[in-house]
Amino acid sequence: MPLIVFDLDGTLIDSGRDLADSTNEMLASYRVRPLPVDDVVAMVGEGAKVLVERALAAGGITPPLEEALARFRAIYDRRLLDTTRPYDGIDGVLAAASARARLAVLTNKPLAPARRLLDAFGWTSRFSWVVGGDSAFPRKPDPSSLQHVMRQAGVAPASTLFVGDSRIDFETARNAQVRLLLVSYGMGQTHGQLDFIESDIIAGTPADVGRGIERFLATHP
Repeated sequence: MPLIVFDLDGTLIDSGRDLADSTNEMLASYRVRPLPVDDVVAMVGEGAKVLVERALAAGGITPPLEEALARFRAIYDRRLLDTTRPYDGIDGVLAAASARARLAVLTNKPLAPARRLLDAFGWTSRFSWVVGGDSAFPRKPDPSSLQHVMRQAGVAPASTLFVGDSRIDFETARNAQVRLLLVSYGMGQTHGQLDFIESDIIAGTPADVGRGIERFLATHP
């Protein structure tokens, strides 16, 4: 069966508000004024440590990074499901895709919160593999984790589709030499991050994701 690998934040789920609120609560613990939500969302994508580093720099403070990271993680763990929801229509997309392909999640989010989210939305059984940013592999855009999943699935790059929303996802797919379905409704569009990216398939809505997957699967019966 072909393999379809999904990014999580900004592709399957809209988690921007919870990430921004958690970041601003962490900053508030250092008496720093909150950052605009869009500014925080633009910092997302390379893991919690990078997000915290960027937020501290934007706030103009230099507390010990590990201390700030621990504060952020504790806050985000509490806020994880405050407002985060699947994008409308994604549940149906996953149901249809899982009937014809093996599915995986590849995210720079740590594995524990990623699995909590999948459990909360009833998606755990849809995915044969879930790889987080704290795995034994370097984080995206390094292709190692994606290539590992491909080996586990026994598929070649030509039979693999990566679905993501950011430049990091674009680079991950290119580094692994797999086809890319790039969504333009996710967090990666913030501040025009996708304006200069060409993709095999562009999806403006979750329904477009479903149609893009159908196009891919039509060539891999």
